[in-house]
Amino acid sequence: MGYEAIYRHSIEQPEAFWAEQARAIHWRTPPKQILDYSRPPFRRWFVGGETNLCHNAVDRHLAARGDQLAIIGVSTETGQTRELTYRDLYREVNTFAAVLQSLDVGKGDRVVIYLPHTVEAAVAMLACARIGAIHSVVFGGFASHNLALRIDDAQPKLLICADAGSRGGKVIPYKPLVDEALELSSAPPPHVLVINRGLDPQSPMTPGRDVDYATASTAHANADVPVQWLESNEPGYILYTSGTTGKPKGVQRDVGGYAVALMLSMKMIYDVGPGQVMFSTSDVGWVVGHSYNVYGPLLAGATTILYEGLPTVPDPGVWWDICARYGVRTMFSSPTAVRALKKFDADYIRRHDLSALQYLFLAGEPLDEPTAQWIQDALGKPVIDNYWQTETGWPVLSLMPGVEMKPTKLGSPGLPTPGYRLRVIDETTGEDAAAHEKGVLVIEPPLPPGCLSTIWGNDERFLAGYFGHFKQPLYSSLDWAIRDEDGYTFILGRSDDVINVAGHRLGTREIEESVSSYGAVAEAAVIGVSDELKGQVPVVFATLRQTGDDAARAEAAKGMRQTVEHNLGAVARPARVYIVNALPKTRSGKLLRRSLQALAQGADPGDLSTLDDPGALEEVKQALARGPDVGG
Repeated sequence: MGYEAIYRHSIEQPEAFWAEQARAIHWRTPPKQILDYSRPPFRRWFVGGETNLCHNAVDRHLAARGDQLAIIGVSTETGQTRELTYRDLYREVNTFAAVLQSLDVGKGDRVVIYLPHTVEAAVAMLACARIGAIHSVVFGGFASHNLALRIDDAQPKLLICADAGSRGGKVIPYKPLVDEALELSSAPPPHVLVINRGLDPQSPMTPGRDVDYATASTAHANADVPVQWLESNEPGYILYTSGTTGKPKGVQRDVGGYAVALMLSMKMIYDVGPGQVMFSTSDVGWVVGHSYNVYGPLLAGATTILYEGLPTVPDPGVWWDICARYGVRTMFSSPTAVRALKKFDADYIRRHDLSALQYLFLAGEPLDEPTAQWIQDALGKPVIDNYWQTETGWPVLSLMPGVEMKPTKLGSPGLPTPGYRLRVIDETTGEDAAAHEKGVLVIEPPLPPGCLSTIWGNDERFLAGYFGHFKQPLYSSLDWAIRDEDGYTFILGRSDDVINVAGHRLGTREIEESVSSYGAVAEAAVIGVSDELKGQVPVVFATLRQTGDDAARAEAAKGMRQTVEHNLGAVARPARVYIVNALPKTRSGKLLRRSLQALAQGADPGDLSTLDDPGALEEVKQALARGPDVGG
């Protein structure tokens, strides 16, 4: 079947379609009902079916591929590589699960995991899944205050942490952050399980509360822990994402629907099967890390690579060296990461044997055309944008080379994936937007398997935050989009990232795209700032592919303004352009546009706990102090 037939089947006969897909995973008890939609917009998939994520990801592969590599952990921070076969992984997960049980962790208990992107993080997640505990991975290095908020919301029985992480060769002590978070927390767990990596010899241990994993695991080295079978709709994990109120939202994911959706995506979207290799450059602290660093590849019987380090150390070819060494078939990264590599010679890519590599997928933020074109030319491989959210758990929009490779359209993440009933609607009237007309991207419920079940402990927030924006019960992505006559969707940016310039509504994403098309630009962020005359005006912060003197910066800034005016009209012309050497980003690579906006307006930049490079923030402050390179 081609793409159109598969997609149509998923929309017109969803229960029959998903019943077929459910056969790809192991059920201890088959589902009694494929879909229960008796309480919209809440839905339950594969009702009555009993399964387990760890069993599907590890145990069921032992007979056929026990000696195949399951996880490869590469760290340029420590200089270490760990290679675990499925049989090795089974043994480590059972040992870890036994340690969890010795600390009184069982079905339904929450476990906060605060670890760097290492094999141990994946093992901890799988061990929780094995015994039916609900894991909540918090990005390693998150500030104590933010960690405490997540602890208070999840109320965990246990917190797992490392002594320290490392970023660019700089040790980041985790344990002191954990200790401070527990002091701030109103619901601290009774135990902290510490994985000592030897990075912080001074890492403090609190007697009676803190447990050294190396010591605890010795007593359980040969344990065999039975799988805890779970009903399909029981929660598997909580993953926190930012909320507009400042309180993080705990996205709650089920077990059965998630496993089925990931299996479909591995086959149809990422085109990865048993014995093949997938390399996702995300971190376990983010949704991509959950879905395509850990669970997805392992569910499919593939090999997954976990990389700890920078994409430019020891040189900008490190990722491609890994691809060549292990025969990576599908790679998954972000536009921001590619823009970082774009500053270097493409020969760092071309010098490696990438004959096994079939696809590079990019997601996490809109992919601009110049970046897409650069990496596609450098690789000589298909570069596939895909769009999804923490809430959806797997792609909403993508091309599907595992089914049929449709033509790519630069700037578009492609077509709806199976099960997603997508519309682009006018935010005021709720009517469908015409082709090439801007609207809000929405999903008609019921949401397909794999999407969030609710917000942990807060059904009301789930309803108001996702289904309360229109008269009809529609899931709002809160993203602007347009759809062309071929059905391809183009994401324009957040619907709350809109600036109103003299009555004209402009998406900052559109202006960023235009700025980035100017040849000298490596990366750009556009924000809206208040203006007495026009209400708001666009302001650009940009990095250049080559640094230059004041005159060169002024020339580049002028070129950016002219490019925007030519592409979008005078109303969109940036009021000011600031050229800096680095833009502030989170450790996952997302630009901190809200902080840029606050700094530009002399306000508090807010929570900077996820800031990757403090020097980038100082760059922005200095640029604001000296004045724009053009405008002002």
